Amino acid sequence: MTRLLVTGVAGSLARLTALALQRDGHDVAGVDYRRRPKDHPDALPYTQANYNKTRIEDVVRRFRPETLLHLGRVGNLKLAVGKRFDLNVVGSGKLFELAQKYDVARVVVLSTFHIYGAHPANHVPIAEDEPLRSGADFPELSDAVQLDNLASQWAYRYARPETVVLRPTNVIGPDIKNAISTYLRQRTVARVLGFDPMWQFIHQTDVVEAIRLAATTPKLIGVYNIAANGTLPFSRALEECGARAWPIPGPLATQLLRTMGRFGPALPPYLVDFCRYPVIINDARFRAETGFVPKVGVLEALRSTVSTVDRRD
Repeated sequence: MTRLLVTGVAGSLARLTALALQRDGHDVAGVDYRRRPKDHPDALPYTQANYNKTRIEDVVRRFRPETLLHLGRVGNLKLAVGKRFDLNVVGSGKLFELAQKYDVARVVVLSTFHIYGAHPANHVPIAEDEPLRSGADFPELSDAVQLDNLASQWAYRYARPETVVLRPTNVIGPDIKNAISTYLRQRTVARVLGFDPMWQFIHQTDVVEAIRLAATTPKLIGVYNIAANGTLPFSRALEECGARAWPIPGPLATQLLRTMGRFGPALPPYLVDFCRYPVIINDARFRAETGFVPKVGVLEALRSTVSTVDRRD
C-alpha cells in the first residue's frame, strides 16, 4: 500500500484516478484550491488549499505522501491570467519543493499535448523532444508551457523525487468537462472552413490507467506522450458526436470564437489552429516502458462522451 496525495481532486479526472487507486488498496487523499464539490465521495479525504499558500505544506506534512499526483493544472481560461500563473507555475514550484523537503519518492505531473502547438512545421507524429510552439502564439497557454518546462527540469535534474510528466492527447469521456468534451456535446459547433485535419482522442478510463502506471512503474522518469489507438478526421469526430458543423472562414475564426465564448460554450481560440493542422503524438516510449495498452477505441470514446446528450430537435 502506498500513500498518494492527488491535486485537482475537485475535477472529474483527478477524482476518478484517486478512486481507482483507492480500489487498488492505496491510502489516497485529495487536495484542491476549489471548494469541495457537493457530490464528492465521503470515503475520499478532501482538503481545500491553494498550491502556492502555506496550507498546502500543512497538508503534505501531515499526510506524508510517498507519491504526489499533480493532476491539478488549471485550464479554466475564465480565471485571470495572474491567478492561473500563481496556481500552475508558482504553486507547482512549491509542490516540487515540498516533495523534496518531505522526501516524496515520486511526482507525476499531468500536462497536455496542447503545448506542442498546431503548426504546419510539426512532425507527424510528434515525439517528446519536439519544440513547444504554443506559448508564442497563444498567451493563454504560456502558464501550461511553463509548468511543463518546470516539471521536465525537475525530472532530469533531481534523482529524488522521481518525476514523470504526462502529455495526453485530447481527453474525453462522459465525466470530463474540459473544453473539447464540452465542445463535442454542443448541438451546433464552429469549425474552420477548408480544413479537416486528423485528430486523436483518449478516453478517461485509459488516462486513469496511464496515470496509475506512471505512479507505480518502478524507475520511470521523464516526459511521456499519452495517446489511444487510431486517428480520424475532425469532421468524422463531429459526425460521430451528432454535432452540426458551422464553417467559419479562417481569418474570422479566432475573433468570432472569442466573442462566442463570452455567451456560452465555444472552442477556445488556442484550439483554432488544431482545426487547421494535425497534431498527432507518438506514445511508443510510454507503452514500451510501462506496458500501457489503451482499451477504449476512438469511436467508442467519442460516443460515450455525448451519451447523455439529447440530440433530438
